[in-house]
Amino acid sequence: MSRTSLAVAAAVLATALLAGCGSVIEGRPVSIYDNPFTVAGLPATDGPSGPRPDAPASTLSVRGAAGSPADVLATEAVDDITDFWHAEYPRVFAGAFRPVTDLVSWDPETSPAQSGTFCGDSTHGFVNAGYCTRDGSIGWDRTVLLPTLMDTFGPMAVVMVMAHEYGHAVQHDSGLAGDDDPTLVLEQQADCFAGAFMRHVAEGESAHFTLNTSDGLNSVMAAMVAVRDTDPNDPESVHGTAFERVTAFQIGFTEGASACTAIDEVEVESRRAQLPQQFATSDDGEMPVTEATVAVTVDSLQSLFALPEEPRVVFSGADTGCSDAVPTEPVSYCPATNTIGVSMPELVERGTPHDGVAANDLPTDVRGDFAAYVLVASRFTLAAQQAAGDGLTDPKTALRAACLSGAWTAAIAVGHAGTVTLSPGDLDEAVSGLLSDGLMASDVNGRTVPSGFARVDAFRSGVLGGEDACANRYG
Repeated sequence: MSRTSLAVAAAVLATALLAGCGSVIEGRPVSIYDNPFTVAGLPATDGPSGPRPDAPASTLSVRGAAGSPADVLATEAVDDITDFWHAEYPRVFAGAFRPVTDLVSWDPETSPAQSGTFCGDSTHGFVNAGYCTRDGSIGWDRTVLLPTLMDTFGPMAVVMVMAHEYGHAVQHDSGLAGDDDPTLVLEQQADCFAGAFMRHVAEGESAHFTLNTSDGLNSVMAAMVAVRDTDPNDPESVHGTAFERVTAFQIGFTEGASACTAIDEVEVESRRAQLPQQFATSDDGEMPVTEATVAVTVDSLQSLFALPEEPRVVFSGADTGCSDAVPTEPVSYCPATNTIGVSMPELVERGTPHDGVAANDLPTDVRGDFAAYVLVASRFTLAAQQAAGDGLTDPKTALRAACLSGAWTAAIAVGHAGTVTLSPGDLDEAVSGLLSDGLMASDVNGRTVPSGFARVDAFRSGVLGGEDACANRYG
């Protein structure tokens, strides 16, 4: 028996409380590179995201439900996800689809004597949501985890969680999940299935929900970043890093549910390639952000891109009085003088990890030293684009900046770009920044594309495909 769940979210919250290629869905194969203002072939929209105000109430039965907003949201999500799989399952799997009919809600703060059970265990203190392979039920904590997700990332974060858990049910009933499959593979498949369902919502096919493809989709992906594996040396870290979780989600969103069935141990390892998975020592890999470390970063970038004229770096501020570009804080690039300007106090803030997580809270962004250094990299890549004769003020500039920053990230992971090295968790800091303000994926004037999905995918293209992928996709 196993109880697959959002274990990381439980860990984050519990700690806080005590002191987280296949076929497309339909139509022609889509490419997120057709237009910088599209999201996997969909328009980049900024309309409503969340429950439809005129949607009928779900009639599904839930054991222990209290009729709370979290219960209503989770139940309506399961209702729509069930409808999705009724149509999608026959396209992907053999056999008949069997919907999940046993749903459970609980309050983890109820006393042990009054608590119910989920998957054979007491729900007292169980701050989580999960799918139970023993009895085929799906359950959720209605008073801590789900309200926290709602307050921090919006209601669609809860819908994503339910889609993930239902993905485990589909794995189990279809036979996709084998007894020997690593948990990481199962979690990646479930994240992918969640992406396929969220695409269904974004296309306007959901009875209860809508999802815009700008801030709405960004928030859903940010929630995945928050509930990632945070300690790669922990043997219980089996759900994947933010980079891995978002990658799997994007596969499902872009290519559909059938693509998720191709995720296996070989596929996951091929994506991991030579990226660091564990800390070599007890050191957490963080390096204080200083003028010296920024200079070393620029040296590393120059060793990879080998520009005819290396950009000059000044530490007197991001505003260098540039005649042909608007300054961007905390790092900017001036084409006229081939200069990178740095505001050190602001850059240091970007590169300083959060001190902790408040009670009943999840971090909305992930910070650390790499969040600062990859910003420097993105401005250096503008110099590389100028040297290549590319424009610096169009949307493709922004995506090239993210992609080339990803190519540099992959290079330092294998020691091909000077003395700078990559640590586990660094990619998560980059992904978080791409979803928050997107400066890493912006043109010389700081303009970015509205979709965090497109920004992250550009970075991921560089990490997994190198400079050639950037040239092919954004040339």
